[in-house]
Amino acid sequence: MPTDAAPLSPAPPRPRGRPATPPDAAEARQRLIRAGLIFLTERGYGATALEDILRSAAITKGAFYHYFDSKADFAEALISAYHAHFARRLDRRLLDPGLAPLVRLRAFTEDAESGMARHGFRRGCLIGNLGQEMGALPEPFRARLTDVLADWQARTAACLTLARDDGTLSPHHDPALLAEFFWTGWEGAVLRAKLDASPAPLRRFRQQFFALLTQ
Repeated sequence: MPTDAAPLSPAPPRPRGRPATPPDAAEARQRLIRAGLIFLTERGYGATALEDILRSAAITKGAFYHYFDSKADFAEALISAYHAHFARRLDRRLLDPGLAPLVRLRAFTEDAESGMARHGFRRGCLIGNLGQEMGALPEPFRARLTDVLADWQARTAACLTLARDDGTLSPHHDPALLAEFFWTGWEGAVLRAKLDASPAPLRRFRQQFFALLTQ
């Protein structure tokens, strides 16, 4: 042993409160988020037991409470994660310079239909699911959910504005009102597609919405 080795410093006192974050904390938290999104888009908030999420994510209850204070706190994190994911999906289509604006919006609806079909129409929209359960959710969720929908509407309105500017959408249409109408109808179509386990409601809404744009 070298004689010039520095003496060992005393161990620092352990901080109070939650234990130190383990090295794989980010990966474990992501497993919780992924599992939570699957269960809540399939079953909803009230019908999902925390134990089912923990079992699917291979996370202990103690570890869960390291990341989240409660099931409601967890649901808020799921809303944020879903919003970020969905905004990327919207932007990938609605900002595609290789397609005309209305074609971009149609492509988004077709992508969404393919995504539901891939999971056997068992999964709906997290925001729509939570909105239907608003009576059983903490009141602050109301503003959070409406903010997400408002963001989606704004992105859609921007795309419809481009369509009006290039002449493919009649100038008498209001892009903001159309975007609101689109999301109100689309969320209903997603719910019905999940209920019917069929793409037919999505296709009927798409057909009627784009027919409206030609008037």
